[in-house]
Amino acid sequence: MNRRPTSPMIMFTRIVLFGILIIAFGTQVFAQISGKNPQELQKIDVNEHLGETIPLDLQFVDHNGNEVTLRDYFNQDKPVLLTLAYYECPMLCTLVLNGVRDTADSLSWQPGEDYQIVTVSIDPRETPSLAKSKHDMYLKSMEKNIPGNSWAFLVGEEDQSRQLADALGFNYYYVEDKDIYAHPAVSYVLTDRGKITRYLYGIKIPKRDLRLALTEGAEGKVGSTVDKVLLYCYQYNPDEDGYVLMAGNVMKLGGAVTVVVLGIFLGIFWWREKHGDRQQVT
Repeated sequence: MNRRPTSPMIMFTRIVLFGILIIAFGTQVFAQISGKNPQELQKIDVNEHLGETIPLDLQFVDHNGNEVTLRDYFNQDKPVLLTLAYYECPMLCTLVLNGVRDTADSLSWQPGEDYQIVTVSIDPRETPSLAKSKHDMYLKSMEKNIPGNSWAFLVGEEDQSRQLADALGFNYYYVEDKDIYAHPAVSYVLTDRGKITRYLYGIKIPKRDLRLALTEGAEGKVGSTVDKVLLYCYQYNPDEDGYVLMAGNVMKLGGAVTVVVLGIFLGIFWWREKHGDRQQVT
């Protein structure tokens, strides 16, 4: 018995229906796994407060058991790379901190000399000894040999870490039935006065983005001339979650360089012409 070939329209309809079933099934599975409704998922968000200053008098305990304030890591004429995490996080925090370590290793800037790294725990139950083990593990795993105080791991009371999170726009919440914190993946660059200058999203910070963000956060105090030229050519685009090349600025810079080179060339030409005429006269 010969079977009639399926028409393209029927085939297309079957594919669409199959796709709808897959999406519906996947949505149901995700809902069962997460066990959270959209309103709860909205608690995991970042509200950018660019240009605002975080409270530097917040009190914490560092990885050595010393009582400190955030101010101890600022006012040193260097930008600060700040992350919020918790040290017993089963996955996301580790990925974010791994990303900070890897990018810091690849960057020519030196932690402790050119910028400061600070990680603050959002879990008030965590202890200085846990922060110490995390600190030692990350510094030992780095290719660079950096001073111990160049990357601080802090713990503290919930009201202190919550005030910091609110100032940064870092929205998170505690999932009681799973004993975990749900939170976004983001790092922050601040000036030495505590002003927020950049949000860097994701678990892996691109090397160029961190370099430009630190140059921007240094407000001209740190960074080579090349860094500052790059910052002029690249500007942060929130839609791209990173720095993108600005064609207009590149053209302006190219025009300026052309004018300078042309001026130097003409100056040399006129100098030779002038001195050549003098030699012929004598």
